[in-house]
Amino acid sequence: MIGTVFVLQNIVGEDAPSAGDPVRLEHVHGLGLDPANGSLYAGTHYGLIRISENGEASRVAERVQDFMGFTVVGPEHYLASGHPGADQEGPSNLGLIESTDGGQTWATVSLEGEADFHALEARHGLVYGYNVGSLMVSNDGVTWETRGSLPLADFAVSPADPDTMVATTEQGLALSTDGGRSFAPMEGAPLLQLVSWTDDSVLVGVAPDGATYLSNDDGESWQQRASVEGQPEALTAVGREVFVALAGGTVVRSTDAGASFSTMYAGD
Repeated sequence: MIGTVFVLQNIVGEDAPSAGDPVRLEHVHGLGLDPANGSLYAGTHYGLIRISENGEASRVAERVQDFMGFTVVGPEHYLASGHPGADQEGPSNLGLIESTDGGQTWATVSLEGEADFHALEARHGLVYGYNVGSLMVSNDGVTWETRGSLPLADFAVSPADPDTMVATTEQGLALSTDGGRSFAPMEGAPLLQLVSWTDDSVLVGVAPDGATYLSNDDGESWQQRASVEGQPEALTAVGREVFVALAGGTVVRSTDAGASFSTMYAGD
């Protein structure tokens, strides 16, 4: 795809964020909709940012740290990874951390000082994480099994089967039916940067150029939907709602399964 920029999940050295940094949606590595309050949460380089339904953004608990992987498990229940802020103590890699109070406080679960998960998902009572080129899976968040190793930008787990996963790679969409131990190319699928699998089995994807796609048959066929303007950084889909974070701080939302998008948060 000529002119397309495909961004893989990797480690980039950046200055640690610190208290007093402005609220901004930069380097978004995860989006999640909290069913407790209907707000969208973004794990960013400058902390966990809450975006209310009316589009107002605020940093949760004024905790300034670099969130990498971030996912909403349930009401006020989040998992994340990343790096501490400049004014925080601890190792450079936070490992897996957990909040059960809507991001007000966080506790270390495992792999402190070791893992830097750039993508996380919780489903089927399991935690799936992508750490430095390896896909890892845990049934309790503490003990981990390393599965397959491949360069990817994003992955999604089927709501119907804990062993069925899709991953976005520079070569195209890849499918695993053995829990991420191996992947095979998905013939005929569009080149996607981001993927999200809704609870009602709709697979949503965003291409590097902003085109969005939808599949109702586990990726066997795809419908192209509306396009978003900008480089996509993070995606989540819940029911017919689709949220995309774009480079530069904008978040767009669709309420009709990607047929159209409107600006939810305009950023700077």
